[in-house]
Amino acid sequence: MSRTYEMMILLDNEVVRAGWKQAKASVAALIEKHGGKVLTARRWDERKLAYVIRRRRRGTYLLAYVELEANGVAALRRELDLTESVLRYLLLSAEAIPAEERTLSQAESAADFSVPPPPMEDASVSEEAEEEPEEDESDEAVPAGELAEEEV
Repeated sequence: MSRTYEMMILLDNEVVRAGWKQAKASVAALIEKHGGKVLTARRWDERKLAYVIRRRRRGTYLLAYVELEANGVAALRRELDLTESVLRYLLLSAEAIPAEERTLSQAESAADFSVPPPPMEDASVSEEAEEEPEEDESDEAVPAGELAEEEV
């Protein structure tokens, strides 16, 4: 028996820069590979992450509603865990697809819809560490017990 699930998938912006439609199609292919059917899928947002994930500071969210057999959920989760373009995901059971989601998904599928490219702020953590200037050692803090007599 198949059920409806809501999925929020955080995608690597490097993949999204290569093409949003290809990134979305690759996620749909993963779902279909495990016996699922994509009911709606759309770009939810592109945001700065709260913490670094796989050396990335930004990611693009894909919100999808899918129909999937119960025995396909575990296999899909395993596949999403191993997919490099998927930074994180959340898979929840849903009662129904909101009407607004259907409308927004159809609007994104229109021929004249264009997805804004993600910003180029995705420099990896190791690259940023190399670019940061070293601190000047002349401004070192004086330990608490060693204040000069003039400051007392």
